[in-house]
Amino acid sequence: MILERINSPKDLKALKESELALLASEIRKELLETVSENGGHLAANLCVVELTIALHRVFDSPEDKFIFDVGHQSYVHKLLTGRREEFRSLRKFNGISGFPKRDESEHDAFGAGHSSTSISAAAGIAAANLLCGKENYTIAVVGDGAFTGGMIYEALNNCSENERLIIVLNDNDMSISPNVGGMSRYFSKDRSSAKYFNLKHGIKRFFAGIPTIGSPLIKASTAVKNVVKKVVMSQNFFEQFGLTYYGPLDGNDEKHLERVFREAKDDKKSCVVHICTTKGKGYAPAEKRPDLFHGVSGFDIESGKIKESSSESFSERFGKIICDQAEKNEKIVAITAAMPDGTGLSRFAKLFPDRFFDVGIAEQHALTFASGMATEGIIPVFAVYSTFMQRAYDQLIHDAALQNLHIIVMLDRSGLVANDGATHHGIFDTAFIPEIPNVTFYSPNSFESLEECFKNAIEANGPVVIRYPKGNDIDLGFMTKDTQFDYCDFGSYPKNAVITYGRLTENAIQSAKICEESGFGTRVISLKTLSPIEIEPIMQALDGINNIVFAEEGIKNGGVGQRLCSMLAERGRLQNTRFIIKAIDGIFPQHGSNNELLSLLGLSAEDIAKAVMNRGVGDEA
Repeated sequence: MILERINSPKDLKALKESELALLASEIRKELLETVSENGGHLAANLCVVELTIALHRVFDSPEDKFIFDVGHQSYVHKLLTGRREEFRSLRKFNGISGFPKRDESEHDAFGAGHSSTSISAAAGIAAANLLCGKENYTIAVVGDGAFTGGMIYEALNNCSENERLIIVLNDNDMSISPNVGGMSRYFSKDRSSAKYFNLKHGIKRFFAGIPTIGSPLIKASTAVKNVVKKVVMSQNFFEQFGLTYYGPLDGNDEKHLERVFREAKDDKKSCVVHICTTKGKGYAPAEKRPDLFHGVSGFDIESGKIKESSSESFSERFGKIICDQAEKNEKIVAITAAMPDGTGLSRFAKLFPDRFFDVGIAEQHALTFASGMATEGIIPVFAVYSTFMQRAYDQLIHDAALQNLHIIVMLDRSGLVANDGATHHGIFDTAFIPEIPNVTFYSPNSFESLEECFKNAIEANGPVVIRYPKGNDIDLGFMTKDTQFDYCDFGSYPKNAVITYGRLTENAIQSAKICEESGFGTRVISLKTLSPIEIEPIMQALDGINNIVFAEEGIKNGGVGQRLCSMLAERGRLQNTRFIIKAIDGIFPQHGSNNELLSLLGLSAEDIAKAVMNRGVGDEA
């Protein structure tokens, strides 16, 4: 196998041109076999095989820096930069990440997991190289979907013509779901200029073959070329930023890509290389449904059947709940930032197309767009992953909460997000949301409470945020229901309590059962309202409790546990009472299964039980 001979980009440069097609085929086979088992991003990586080969043959990593937007299309890059032997550990606990990581390889110049950051980072590296007198190149590989994110345009506006910056626009007509908006239409229209560039390179090859006078003829033709170019295709969007433009080109033609990249390299100026690729290239099921094969948990290679959970997820249940409520209330609209499938809004989009808004990868715009709608009496529901909501924090404060506008934010994938790792864990929302005035913050622990919280949100007056995990329902029918929390005793007259919220309620219950078996009666309190907290009912629920363990799937500093501890201490409730917080403290958790991560963080049922019994009060007391 040719791939087995590639241990660094230098090995790739030594290959014969006739070997490259076979290498591309072997890479696609490795991608299919690994992602089918481990899950991950497939379609985006299948389409950049030839592109990545061409880039590594023309440029010199790690001296030349490669930056992949979002980073989910960096698998081929990992295979070609010394990580082939450990590639089968992709996204597994203690294995290699599904995204670029600076501490994983010197070839990963910039970490990423959120869209539209690449050009800013690349421009920064290129500017630093210029300051330091380095002649290295910086290459940013950007999908066309990322161009719905405003940060891209801030970066383009700040690019310098004299920096050795090469922006590769990988145009495959898809991000995660079909692209929307003006830029998507622009790229579709711009593909019509491909004939111009094919003609240009054909003429250049013809002149280059003429002895003696060929090179001067090429130089002399530059002025004529620019005139013809303006007539044929008018001034290009990127050229208005002072960037040389190449394309659009066939992004799956490795030989042609090498030729264009060498031309861009020789130009020694900032430029955009616009390529068109087929998402899912080389695997029929992924080519047919690139949206399904964007990020998969695993699949059968032969049939293309994706492995699906037999249980309904919180995202799916939310999709049903919002559709049911929208049937009754025509003021309800749904908003997504390019994630209708992932957030459970696909059914809503079909049933209520006039009330569904996909704004593209633009979380900041989505939040303020929702706030604008709210001023006119509409009830906008913005469904977004917790990790991406971090990008709209200012808008939540300035545009929604400050004006006390009635919007509903559904925070999907809150807490740990397993194999996607540090960039995707939603562990900060419990610290940055509760202290915002006017915001009601819910954390339902089951499908039943999810529906209850959503109905409450519809009737609210100001902003409401509802967080829930990437996971399935928990049967909590045996717990006693209160307005703010559910609770249940394990053992008679318990002296110990475990307080938690959301998905971790399941581990709290299991820990209480372990404690009960060892003679430590324990009360489990599962908070559903994280802000504002009415402290009196909680103090009543803690009557007779001398030992409190607060367990949360969020960060410790500024988290819910610290806030509750402070409120109880101010009221003198913690005198002669032990209060300990088990939470995520001072680290960015890596990737792995939820159980592996919870054990690593000390949040397994056994860990919580140990914390209770370590200084807990047993039945003999």
